[in-house]
Amino acid sequence: MAGDQLKVLNALDVAKIQLYHFTAIVVAGMGFFTDAYDLFSISLVTKLLGRIYYTEPGAPKPGTLPPGVSSSVTGVALVGTLAGQLFFGWLGDKMGRKKVYGITLLLMVVCSVASGLSFGSSPKGVMATLCFFRFWLGFGIGGDYPLSATIMSEYANKKTRGAFIAAVFAMQGFGILFSGIISLAVSAGFDHKYNAPAYEDNAAASLVPQADYIWRIILMFGALPAALTYYWRMKMPETARYTALVAKNAKQAAQDMANVLNVELEAEEEKVQKLAERKSNSFGLFSKEFVRRHGLHLFGTTSTWFLLDIAFYSQNLFQKDVFSAVGWIPPAKTMNAIEEVFRISRAQTLIALCSTVPGYWFTVAFIDIIGRFAIQLMGFFFMTVFMFAIAIPYQHWTEKANRIGFIIMYALTFFFANFGPNATTFVVPAEIFPARLRSTCHGISAAAGKAGAIVGAYGFLYAAQSKDASKTDAGYPPGIGVRNSLIVLGVINVLGMLCTFAVPEAKGKSLEEASREDIDDQDECVGV
Repeated sequence: MAGDQLKVLNALDVAKIQLYHFTAIVVAGMGFFTDAYDLFSISLVTKLLGRIYYTEPGAPKPGTLPPGVSSSVTGVALVGTLAGQLFFGWLGDKMGRKKVYGITLLLMVVCSVASGLSFGSSPKGVMATLCFFRFWLGFGIGGDYPLSATIMSEYANKKTRGAFIAAVFAMQGFGILFSGIISLAVSAGFDHKYNAPAYEDNAAASLVPQADYIWRIILMFGALPAALTYYWRMKMPETARYTALVAKNAKQAAQDMANVLNVELEAEEEKVQKLAERKSNSFGLFSKEFVRRHGLHLFGTTSTWFLLDIAFYSQNLFQKDVFSAVGWIPPAKTMNAIEEVFRISRAQTLIALCSTVPGYWFTVAFIDIIGRFAIQLMGFFFMTVFMFAIAIPYQHWTEKANRIGFIIMYALTFFFANFGPNATTFVVPAEIFPARLRSTCHGISAAAGKAGAIVGAYGFLYAAQSKDASKTDAGYPPGIGVRNSLIVLGVINVLGMLCTFAVPEAKGKSLEEASREDIDDQDECVGV
């Protein structure tokens, strides 16, 4: 029953917003900063990698990464992330959030630096080394998903918990901007120094040897902000909910939170033992009791995250159409290698600044006012609307006079992804599962999302190819075309709306109420 809640947990639930809340947001958010930095920075330098390692002498246009290599370079981190989410999610419930938390950050920092130091005597060797380090970088990033979400949810008060967890996730927005800014600064500096001619004017001179430093510097720079927060991450105490409800150490929980909250707290050891004996606090992940209580919830969180990430990651496919529509990126042969990096960086940064980043912070502002369910349903709905609005009259949008409208529609799908399911799918799994299974269930949900990301980023990369074999990108077989791919994505968003109804609302509830840890069989009511 709600009245049985430990005083230390109640103190956290009713605590006023304090400095430690904002410290936790920054410390926990740095993993997502690095995640977004890595995701966006690799897309900024893949064109440069193609020029450096795959340009054929005398070719009419610069080299590009072959489809298999391109998929590996950008996709191996997603595979690593999926594995890391499952492994560290499970480990966070077994060993504690804090013990595992430093490992993930250290892995991200080391592998970010190592990615920039990738070596090899041949293009294949460099790409293989880069993929190796990017897998382990993704593995560390994957661990940060369940751990950061769980730690923030267990530190937050119940009134503003949604905003705090969403703010951790919104640090991705700053990672996106930082990757663009660093890439712009590095490429502008090198371009000013070497001032190479365009490829069509002098193919050999358009790629200066020093360009090989550019992609390495950009990839390595993402490690710096994460490394700066390592000290504070190690100083954070274990969350009271893990210490009291999972480790069953009431004295340590009260002591840790007394220091954090600056209040006197009683160690209720007898009550902790009493809570531990309840059936509602003893069933495992693979038990019938878990399926009865949370099976539908886990289906809801995994299915919505899976479907969302198919649509969200595949949207990156159409960036080249947007960029060429407004003339931000001219044909590759009209630029030198460094100028191409600069133009791609500028374009992606502007898209992120105008649509992606504001969406994150709209969620932070409204999630505890209108609730998780409403934001997720609204986000999927408007993503569906704008996806169909682009897809059905697709030929209309490709005409030059209508391209500004296409860009607005495209930007709005990004905005409502972030002011919608991209944020809420991260928040909800950290609230609705019991403390002893919270990190594991969040990791499973997040891993389902990354599986969707892999489908979206690579399945649709092939699907969006032209039906006409003569018009496909080099190395790709014919697909179903961009228009039909967009229609499929619209249908996926509709499915996401339907699956949202399996996800319960946690707004304004304590974690024990939201996860029903405070309800035993004898006082359980019918319903969710």
